[in-house]
Amino acid sequence: MTDSPSRFGLVSLKWRVLLATSLLLLGLAGVFTYNSHAALWERFEQYRDVMHERQAREIQLALDQSGDDLRRLASLVSSSSDLGIGLLQNDSDEVHAAFQPDWPTLQLDAGLDEVAIFDREGEQLGTWGESLDESVRPRVRDWVQDAVNQESPAGGLVCAQDCRQYAVVPVLYRGEIVGSVLVSRTLAEVARNARMISGSDVALLVADQPTPQPEDRFLADWARSVRMLTQEETTMPVLQRASEQMALDDVTRGRQRLDIGGGHFELAALPVAGPATPAHFLLVTDVSDEVSAIRNETRFTLLAGLTGWIAAELLLLGILWGPMARLRRLADVLPGLASGKYASVRAATGRNSGRWSDEIDILDGAARTLSDQLETLEEQVASRGLELDQRMRELTREKGFVDRLLDTARVIILTQDHEGRITLANRYTELLVGSPSAEILGRHFADIFLPGLARPRGAEFAPAQEEGVMLTSDGQHRTIAWYHAPMESESGGPAMISVGLDISGRKAAEERLAWLANHDSLTNLYNRRFFQHALDQALSSHAWGAMLFLDLDQFRDVNELSGHHSGDQLLQLVAQALDEELQGDGVVARLGGDEFAILLEGADAKAATAVAERIERILDAIVFSAGGRRHRAMASIGIALYPEHGHTPADLMASADLAMYKAKESVSQRWHVLGASTVTREELHERVYWVERIRNALEVGGLELVAQPIARIADQRMDHFEVLLRMRGEDGNLVPPGLFIPVAERSGQIVELDRWVLRATLNLLNELSAEGWHVHLAANLSAQSLRDDQLCGFLEQAFAETGADPGRLIIEVTETAAVTDFAAARGVMQRIRSMGCHFALDDFGVGFSSFHYLGQLPADYIKIDGSFIRNLTTSTEDRLIVRAIADIAAGFGKQTVAEFVDQAAILPILQEYGITFAQGYHLGRPGPVREVVARYAGTSAETR
Repeated sequence: MTDSPSRFGLVSLKWRVLLATSLLLLGLAGVFTYNSHAALWERFEQYRDVMHERQAREIQLALDQSGDDLRRLASLVSSSSDLGIGLLQNDSDEVHAAFQPDWPTLQLDAGLDEVAIFDREGEQLGTWGESLDESVRPRVRDWVQDAVNQESPAGGLVCAQDCRQYAVVPVLYRGEIVGSVLVSRTLAEVARNARMISGSDVALLVADQPTPQPEDRFLADWARSVRMLTQEETTMPVLQRASEQMALDDVTRGRQRLDIGGGHFELAALPVAGPATPAHFLLVTDVSDEVSAIRNETRFTLLAGLTGWIAAELLLLGILWGPMARLRRLADVLPGLASGKYASVRAATGRNSGRWSDEIDILDGAARTLSDQLETLEEQVASRGLELDQRMRELTREKGFVDRLLDTARVIILTQDHEGRITLANRYTELLVGSPSAEILGRHFADIFLPGLARPRGAEFAPAQEEGVMLTSDGQHRTIAWYHAPMESESGGPAMISVGLDISGRKAAEERLAWLANHDSLTNLYNRRFFQHALDQALSSHAWGAMLFLDLDQFRDVNELSGHHSGDQLLQLVAQALDEELQGDGVVARLGGDEFAILLEGADAKAATAVAERIERILDAIVFSAGGRRHRAMASIGIALYPEHGHTPADLMASADLAMYKAKESVSQRWHVLGASTVTREELHERVYWVERIRNALEVGGLELVAQPIARIADQRMDHFEVLLRMRGEDGNLVPPGLFIPVAERSGQIVELDRWVLRATLNLLNELSAEGWHVHLAANLSAQSLRDDQLCGFLEQAFAETGADPGRLIIEVTETAAVTDFAAARGVMQRIRSMGCHFALDDFGVGFSSFHYLGQLPADYIKIDGSFIRNLTTSTEDRLIVRAIADIAAGFGKQTVAEFVDQAAILPILQEYGITFAQGYHLGRPGPVREVVARYAGTSAETR
């Protein structure tokens, strides 16, 4: 037995534990305090960065808004007819007399500091307010000339004695530029707005100018004068100290912090003028409270950590004192096991009679049972031998199962040694390679499966995943996705197991999807998405060229007379002819329906006209028969040039669309080149006006929905309502859709309008349902949205976000929209219907093939066109048509809705014919949705 350690050399385990835990806890407290302090500073810096970026954006927005307001004020002044007469006559007195009554109002209410009026030659005929600074006059002359020559506003921001914004607009009198008006004002209002927006004090720093400034407003170290300042008493000392302690370049590059008298300030500079006259808005923010809060939080964290350390050490000492005494006793008797004193060990450890056991009790029990275990060790060894034999038999069975699995799996499974040579291959590998396993083993993996590698590689150089193309035994090229994992060989060296999956089918599908993303599946031409991308690239490169917009004439007749299959055949013939004729000359695309577009880069009007004539000739040659009828391909072609007719894809396509309609109106030729002689100023102004109005309405909320009730004829209960789109006009009145919907359809904005209507309708459904109104709402969908590939995804997301019940939404599409691109329309309608929505065919009966498509379209409701309903009481022909529609719709299991019911005498006739619903002014006019629902929902015509 070894000697016990001396009493003086023994260090108790409890003191070691206390020392180690003390060091650990103190270290953790220090690290936690440091990390907490660093995190607080980091969050503070991030918050200040976000605030600085937001302040910069809002101040820049204030500058831009001030400039826009200034140009609008200048335009207001220039619109005076009396001023135009004075400028036309070059009469200074007449100019003064025309403007003088407006000057006090503009000076006091609009804050203008200066107004000057110039004739067409740039000579000043009158000035009001402060006179122009001599250093600004050259730039003013340039602005005046630019405004007159370019017939558009000019101006800018100049910092001389102070910073001013200038705006110059031309004066137009009877279609002629007769002069220009200049207005200006300082940035005082912008500075006040910046103070309100940012919450920081604002100073305007301008590079030192020859004009002297008060000494206390000049920062010599920065060579800058303080022209405007908020809270001067507290802010000016901060600016003076900042100019002494830091460079202005540092402030302009980013936020800087300054400590003064226990206070903490943050400075940030924002440029407001060009390099010729540098000027900056300087934001001064007091961040003393935030810095103090961070320091207090750090001190509190450190104090809490130290307190926790002391409490933890005291608790640990109290816990360890008793158990360590028992452990010391056990350490004295355990060496007896080495000399066979098992009985004495069992007697010394005793039995645990307490209720609460711990690890030391477990150690006592282990010492008591150790002697018994030594006696039975031989029996246990024998038992382990039997178990090992049983395990070997189980492993043999498992190996057989793995071997069968390798041979039956339809994946390549093989192993490689460290040199990349194949050491094992399954049966599927033999089938693909076309060689028995004996010929495969020993060959390099790369030679068989990665023939593209320059030289074979070792297993250790193989990536975890890779793809390769191999030649199979039947001569096919297969794409294999390989998954490699390291393993240990039988000799103990490095090896690898490789599993190969045949992904040839998936690769082919991916290539097909990539092709479909940019091509039209029916005609194999490029689609609208690719064409708009190509058009955007052509316009962004500042090049020139032409766009041709083709619309097939009488295409709807082909669809209705011979079926949509004939329409598809015609589209394919036209696409093939265009592709063969123009291959390499430009980008040919099908935009949808019967619309095609051609982009000719670098083409002028003459070249575009020549292409249009070629297209006209090849289309004339297309003749085919279907259903006993002969059809010809004819198209109206609109030609627009860029950049003359548009700087954006939307503008250029709208211009080409306008030219196409001009071609349809022409009786002499089927193509039309857009030019100044054919596009009146009113047409362009009207189109641009409504495009901008629609864009603003979508962005700022100028659209509204109204509702019209739909009554069930049997009991005249009203649980269905059609929502109709309206725009709020500049005068506050509602604008009917007939004024802006056609423009939206031509400019491509109709899809955004449709999505707005659908989302607003779903929100209404959810809100009305929450209020107890369980009604159905019907919303109209355009033909372009019906061809939108993303419509279904948008609806799924909108239903998820709004929580609306899809079963209460009815989507109305016109019969024309549904049959123009029949296959695509039916697919979209079926997908939306699978969500739970309902469909209604609007304006039914106006087409030749209405009954032909009725059974093929997944519509729940048929809305009979109002032209058959208005004269139902007097027209025998209309009665026959309405009865026929009602009978056929009932045969297909569809409900019918009669539109334009404007008199009570029509209702009995409709009921006699079996029409389900009626809609019209007699039953209810359109109005605000909630008012109409509250008035009509759940009621009948007799009880209203």
